[in-house]
Amino acid sequence: MPELPDIAAYISALDARILGQPLERVRLGSVFVLRTADPPITVVEGKTVRAVRRIGKRIAIGVDGDLWMVLHLMIAGRLHWKPPQAKLAGRNGLLALDFPSGSLVLTEAGSKRRASLHLLRGEEALQAIDPGGVEVFETDLDGFRTALNAENRTLKRALTDPRLISGVGNAYSDEILHAAQLSPIALTHKLKPEEWERLFVAARSTLALWVDRLGAEAAKNFPEKVTAFRPEMAVHGKFGEPCPRCGQKVQRIRYADNETDYCARCQTSGKVLADRGLSRLLGADWPRTLDELEALKRR
Repeated sequence: MPELPDIAAYISALDARILGQPLERVRLGSVFVLRTADPPITVVEGKTVRAVRRIGKRIAIGVDGDLWMVLHLMIAGRLHWKPPQAKLAGRNGLLALDFPSGSLVLTEAGSKRRASLHLLRGEEALQAIDPGGVEVFETDLDGFRTALNAENRTLKRALTDPRLISGVGNAYSDEILHAAQLSPIALTHKLKPEEWERLFVAARSTLALWVDRLGAEAAKNFPEKVTAFRPEMAVHGKFGEPCPRCGQKVQRIRYADNETDYCARCQTSGKVLADRGLSRLLGADWPRTLDELEALKRR
């Protein structure tokens, strides 16, 4: 799912292309992408784009009349900038917003239709869809700690809860925790003051780094290849590859459709965290340390 840096890159690219432009036509490639009926989507046609904003992991496009088109890309939704009146080709083409200079096209890979468009009227309706997490760049250390401490959760779960922190998901939480040298399963209520400070600094610096990096790319070309797996990342998607800090191989915990990637030496004092599937398979043979893991591999 595109996270804060990716959404910021999209917004930067959209600002340059559609701000101040009239929306000529809305084309739906799938009736299921539109999740609201009142007001009807046709009311935005002919209106001028006045603002493009981020609401958590959503993109909100505001037009005349205080109307907001809110796009939620979910896991597989992606935006593309095409020539004017570009065709909605195939089953993956869900939506096109036509402007004089080009068409903004929403696609979604796979068969699950999770990406969505909501048409809302007014600021109050817009704020109602905001999960409420604090913005990392708009809070201080105390506000950050208070938000994550609302419940006693693991750091991984707390960082990815949109009700607590805005815009952070699976990929950037891994990068933040690696930068802070903290375990993804450390409990928020047990963190020491110096660990909170490391986490806050890491959250800001990691997100700022990627906002700047992806923003620079978006200034050159529309971000067509938004992905959670980037070669410059330290640990996310790098299972089995060397940690850039210590050289130890990156470990992972797999669950459902997600995984958590971490460095055992840098983040968990050498402890290998239990993977639900493999730990059930190996039982008592599950390696607890890096040394035990290496010994298991040599059997």
